[in-house]
Amino acid sequence: MKRRKATSGLFDALDITQALDGWAFEPGQVNVRLIRGNDGKVKLQMRLDLGLLQMEVEGRPDGKRPHRAATELDFQKRKLSYHRKKFGSDAGFRLMPRDCQLLREESAMFYHRYLSMFVLEQYQAVIRDTQHNMEVLDFCNRYGGSDCDRHCMEQYRAYILMMNTRAKACAALRQGYVQTAIAYLRGGIRQVAHLFPKEDRRKLLRQCNEAAILLDMLRQIRAKLPAHPREILQRRLSDAVANERFEEAAKLRDRLAAMKDMMKPATEMPKEGTTKRSRKLRQRREADDAK
Repeated sequence: MKRRKATSGLFDALDITQALDGWAFEPGQVNVRLIRGNDGKVKLQMRLDLGLLQMEVEGRPDGKRPHRAATELDFQKRKLSYHRKKFGSDAGFRLMPRDCQLLREESAMFYHRYLSMFVLEQYQAVIRDTQHNMEVLDFCNRYGGSDCDRHCMEQYRAYILMMNTRAKACAALRQGYVQTAIAYLRGGIRQVAHLFPKEDRRKLLRQCNEAAILLDMLRQIRAKLPAHPREILQRRLSDAVANERFEEAAKLRDRLAAMKDMMKPATEMPKEGTTKRSRKLRQRREADDAK
């Protein structure tokens, strides 16, 4: 029986050498790029040591729609919704081991994409994909049928929180919202801290790489901020005292005190009847009551 020869055209179509030509793998680096696919849509490619990983930039990274849902997570949420309509609550709803496995596999796809998107500074896509993975963690934690299914992904929660927070902070900085970025970072550090038991929180937080990354970013942002006028005065006052310029120190102390008084919030509201407008309002209400 003669062996059928494969056509060279088929081999040419399957060979990825041309796609990798000029794009060397760099160990320790996340090598990614955006390309235009044969369908005309933008695709995301990640360079691996033995090839490449190609992903869709929208929807599920592999482009599939499990059970006609956008993602496996959406499909499981749909099942939960049907369960609630039928039984009135989510009591009794459980994920099978196969369900949790499919959710974990989907999360791995989203991980590769949000890591790539962060390198490309597509921060909104990072926020979207990290949020998806955090929802998967919460869903498995609540509805997993076994301890393994409920907790095996919890080891990644701090990392996902860290990437989500970094993306939000970077997006805020890009728009010039420095204080918003600082608030995101402080909130992210608090969220990571609350993943640890209260009695060992300080110790474990110091050992946490994710918290260290967020704290380092926070310090870098604060280092670039202009000094607050009060801080400048305080430094001048300390310098004046240290060098025994007491007259200058007294003036600086008065200026600091005045600045603090100006920044104090009002602690008391004016009592009714202390202004002309409030007296008129009171007299009008008394006249209406008399009628």
